[in-house]
Amino acid sequence: MKKKEFLKMIRDKSIPELQKIAADLRKEITKLRFDKMMNKLAKPHLLKQARKNLARVLTIMKEKQLNQNQNNKK
Repeated sequence: MKKKEFLKMIRDKSIPELQKIAADLRKEITKLRFDKMMNKLAKPHLLKQARKNLARVLTIMKEKQLNQNQNNKK
């Protein structure tokens, strides 16, 4: 999935859905690391892409949490 499509998709999700996506990405990163150590990883760029996607999800999740906190204070 391209970066812009991924960002558009995760911006529409709720915080619990983002937490699930983050957990799935963590599992994928673990699997990719294991495959890399065993020299089975045919596409090494996938590991870098998964790490960046995880960072994007965590950033969007933090933004949403901050927005909720600001809205609750008003």
